[in-house]
Formats: sequence, C-alpha cells, structure tokens
Amino acid sequence: MSWPGVSERRVATNGIELNIAEAGQGPLVLLLHGFPESWYSWRHQFKPLADAGYHVVAPDMRGYGKSDKPHEIEAYNQVEVRKDIIGLIDTLGYDEAVVIGHDWGAPTAWACALHHPDKVRAVGALSVPFMPRSPVQPMPAMREMFKGQFFYQLYFFEPGVAEAEFEADIRTALKKFLVMAGGETDLTSLPAKGPDDDMFSGLPEPKTLPPWLSEDDLDFYTAEFERSGMRGPLNYYRNHDLAWKLTEGAPEHIDQPAFFLAGLKDGVIMMAAEAYQAMPTYVRDLRINELIPGIGHWTQQEAPEETNKVILRFLKEIDG
Repeated sequence: MSWPGVSERRVATNGIELNIAEAGQGPLVLLLHGFPESWYSWRHQFKPLADAGYHVVAPDMRGYGKSDKPHEIEAYNQVEVRKDIIGLIDTLGYDEAVVIGHDWGAPTAWACALHHPDKVRAVGALSVPFMPRSPVQPMPAMREMFKGQFFYQLYFFEPGVAEAEFEADIRTALKKFLVMAGGETDLTSLPAKGPDDDMFSGLPEPKTLPPWLSEDDLDFYTAEFERSGMRGPLNYYRNHDLAWKLTEGAPEHIDQPAFFLAGLKDGVIMMAAEAYQAMPTYVRDLRINELIPGIGHWTQQEAPEETNKVILRFLKEIDG
C-alpha cells in the first residue's frame, strides 16, 4: 500500500540496511515504531510534519518489514538498535536529528538522546516513559514480579513459542493484539491467564475494528508480517539482560528538550506508573507531558490529530 507523498528506499546503517519511508525537506525528524508495527504506524504524521518544513523519516526497525533481519537473537539488543538510528542520521546527510519513538521505539529514542546528545537535539516518546538503567538485572526481577502469572514479555522470551502462535494466523493474531491494547478494550475484563497459558487462546476475536484501524490497515500489517515473520520483532523482548549488561555506567539524565505523550488507558502507563511519576526528575527539560483521555496504547494511530498537534507544538517551541 502506498501512502500519498511518502516514498520508500533502503539505506545502509550500522552494518545492515533499513527500509525507510520519508517525506518533506528540512531538518530531520526520525519516527521510530514499536511492536508489532511498521513505518506505517506513523502514516498520519508524514504530511503535517512535512508541510511544517521537516524531513520526516520512519524506518522499518531491524527485523521488520523490508529492513534487514539478522538471525542472532543478540543482534536485537537496544545498543545495536540505537546504533542503527544514530547511523541513520549520518547516512541521511545530517549532523543531528529530532528522534521520536513509540512503544519499543520510545526506549530507543530515549537511549539515542541519553548516549548521543551531540546527534539528538531533541527527543519525544509516546507510551513508554524514560527509565534510567535498573540497579537490578531485569529478567530475574521480572520473573519474580510475575511469578505464577501470565505476562506477555515472559511468554515472548522463549524462542519459537510466540512465533508459532502469531504465525499460525497472523491476521487474526494482529487483530486481537492491536484491538486488545487499544482504548476500546477494558483491560480488567480480559480473561485471567496462568503462567503456562499462551497469548491468544480465550481472547475473543473482535467482531468489528475500531475507527482508528481499517481493514486496509490490518491488511498492510498482515502482509508485512507474513513476509518478514515474527522472530526479529520478538527478539527485542529477549535482550533485556544483554542490554542491561552493555549499558553499565550509563548516564541517568536527559538534558535535551523533550516531550512525552500517552493514552490515559494505555496499559504501559498503568504498569509503569512509578517510572512515569519519576520521569521529570531524569528528563530535565520535559517541555510537554500529556495523557490523552479515551485512548490506549497506539497513541499516534488512535489519536493522530492530538499527536500531531503536540509534535508540531514541540517542534515550533524548539525551532521558533
């Protein structure tokens, strides 16, 4: 599916090639997607940002879409992913960029700003607040926290298991996953699951799609994951400990201009309430910090107009 005014090409960065979608000319704004998404999750942002005078670039992150898909699980740790994005700035001929991320793209955007203040002049994140490196190893803490319960990140951890479930019927799996995390779903009403359960059994298939997700949108995502598979995207969840080990001694504060935006009904905000409250301590120039009522996890897709207004307000503030 083409998107008006948006072109695609593959570019080299950090030893691999990423597929990028781009529009406009001017200062560089990078838009980083999360799981299970694509450059296409930013489809509503290209025209407004390009019309405002920016070169808008949204890559398929490594493992996704038409980008390269290294086989090794370790290749998807956040240090490597961050290097992809910093390298992209140079490849595109820029000295610096504004980097904005959603879901997994958010910690990548935060990390780019944290470790490369010379390359990232401003940063924005949707859904996932900034969290400094944990004092304890992540996976043992996660296993203890969710002992005796189903937790999707623990389920995703074992190679091949979640891939098999998703890939048995990618369209239905994506439909269930996307709608489940959207603002229309009452997360407290979902069926209770035990530690040995799978992701989708017992989760009803939505009879209709919400207004923000059309049949064409779902067709696009389905075709992308039928081509690329789920291994690369799921590998992001298998590198918490490796990324933690590789970032020992990391700085804790972000000083560039920053914004944060999320849905009030986003399950991530509910889970990360403590990190959300602490974020202004660590992100010291947080210009905008807003929660949008009525929407869930898919911020820029569920509330494109509100998201665009916040991004444009932020860019106007830093660029005048």
